[in-house]
Amino acid sequence: MQSLVCPRCGATHEISGRKPGEAFPCSCGAPLVVPTPARRGWGRRWALILGALMLPCLLVGGGGVLLYLKRMQELEKSADNAFRTEAKAGSDLGTEARVNVIALCDAVQMYRSESGQFLSAGPTPKEVPKGGQPVPFPADEAFQKLGFAPGTAVRFQYQVVVKEDPVGEPEVTCYARGDQDGDGQNSVYSVTLDVNGMTSPVQVEREDE
Repeated sequence: MQSLVCPRCGATHEISGRKPGEAFPCSCGAPLVVPTPARRGWGRRWALILGALMLPCLLVGGGGVLLYLKRMQELEKSADNAFRTEAKAGSDLGTEARVNVIALCDAVQMYRSESGQFLSAGPTPKEVPKGGQPVPFPADEAFQKLGFAPGTAVRFQYQVVVKEDPVGEPEVTCYARGDQDGDGQNSVYSVTLDVNGMTSPVQVEREDE
């Protein structure tokens, strides 16, 4: 049984047989209206339902975005460090030179993308390593700016040469030089970089020297 209390006199009226919104007078003369049942907040309910359905997607998608951003930051800091190789006893000298000279040019291009200019670096170490023996790779400000760190020891000298052209674009070449047999003749590995960020295949001179 539903009832309605008069706010003026406190009398209780039974309203089960009346329609919602129907008006009728109390015995005290106060006008009374049968209340309309409150509607459920479907707008809010649908918002909650949609939110619950979208949450897993947001978590998965958001996680993917976060992982992507994290990976990009790692690549920017390392300048493709995964493709560099440190000098190790018994390892192939040609592989060391090829991998590192490509990584060096990649680092140069990344630096240019961020700063708008090419940066010369090296030659480092100052002397070309001889006899295929690893030598320390000293700290170098330019290479540090590029983010190029081939390791604590190398068997090649590394350099970035930027030749300015007054009528055209700069010519950029990355070098790795080593004297494998110690006879004074250097093996030279080089990669050129164009203004579009494209690198050439590795060019090799006197590979067995």
